[in-house]
Amino acid sequence: MAMEFPQWFTGSEYMHRVARAIAKHGPIARTTLAQMLGLSQGALSRITSDLIYAGVIEELPADAVARGPLPQRFVPKEGSERRGRPQTALRLCADARTFVGVKAHGGSAIAAVVNAHGEVVSDCHEAAFPDRTPQQVTATIARLVDECQRDLASGPLPPPTAIGIAVGGHVEQDSIVTFAPFLRWDEPIDLHELVEEATGLPCGVYNDIDSLLVDASWFGPGVGLEAFAVLTIGVGIGYSLAVRGEPVNYPDKSYGLLGHVLIDPEGPRCTAGHTGCAQCLIDDSIADQYSRMVGHACTFDDFVADARAGLPQASRLTDLTCFRLGSLIATVANIAMPTTVMIAGESAFLARMSIDSIRDGINRYRHNQAAPVRFTVADHDWKLWAKAAASRVITRYIG
Repeated sequence: MAMEFPQWFTGSEYMHRVARAIAKHGPIARTTLAQMLGLSQGALSRITSDLIYAGVIEELPADAVARGPLPQRFVPKEGSERRGRPQTALRLCADARTFVGVKAHGGSAIAAVVNAHGEVVSDCHEAAFPDRTPQQVTATIARLVDECQRDLASGPLPPPTAIGIAVGGHVEQDSIVTFAPFLRWDEPIDLHELVEEATGLPCGVYNDIDSLLVDASWFGPGVGLEAFAVLTIGVGIGYSLAVRGEPVNYPDKSYGLLGHVLIDPEGPRCTAGHTGCAQCLIDDSIADQYSRMVGHACTFDDFVADARAGLPQASRLTDLTCFRLGSLIATVANIAMPTTVMIAGESAFLARMSIDSIRDGINRYRHNQAAPVRFTVADHDWKLWAKAAASRVITRYIG
């Protein structure tokens, strides 16, 4: 029987809303928090007192306040700070709870412990799957969780409250993996139940791109933004969108639908027969394109090495790839209208190699009077993806 997923505290919906806002925007002053949530100062004072008593949040002394990222409409204008006694601020109790995040990526998994602020507080542990059967994947995850628990046993932090697992594929009910191409699963697997039985801890299972989006929306560059998108490039194309910090739900979004959007009418043909779709940005396609340019078989790593060495043909393909990436960003911005797009994934580093080409690609498909599309490039680290999996259970635990 599946465990009931715990919550940090019981209380009203407003109590949970206050805790969520403090988790995202803290340290935050009470006056700003009340304005953001539409609460009276009296109501907010009662709620925050209850949360302090429950050990969920803490109050910072006035001289330690550092404003967290806020939605633009709540950022005080220059010179408009209140005069008089400095305000104290509230933040989540970071080390009161810990969570294990696990990223399963093909033939292996990586795990780390994260505190309630979404900060990694342990060593990272990685292990290969003996094979990709659900039983072996579960056994490997359980071993990694045990290693993470041993990390905490010798220190002051509490044992993990729950486990978050991120997989590349389609997940239903935060539990059942129905499609995971990198694990070679194409039938429903209740990974949540298997891991709970193996570890004795509550568990949530999530799509990896959505997890990255939620982590960025709570603890990263998406905090406080009206609309925020994550676009990943590497072995595949991934995409997810958040509005006011909440992922936009769509049943089929984890099937890589953005990967076949047209971005270059003169681009290569993908395996599905589409000419110039976003699949031209994946590693295998780039390797094939480069092989055709130089006249002999090359791997993606060969291309990267030549691009970093400044070889002319590799540099041209880098510029073209980044221009196409800019075209894809413009398409996302024109349709979904995010404030910022985060480029992530194993091959996100390519974006840093030709930033101007990305901007050219964006401008090619944007109206000349439209606001510039802001984008940020995340350094690829599987630890980030494990942290993101933990962030999903943090948001669920806070409620």
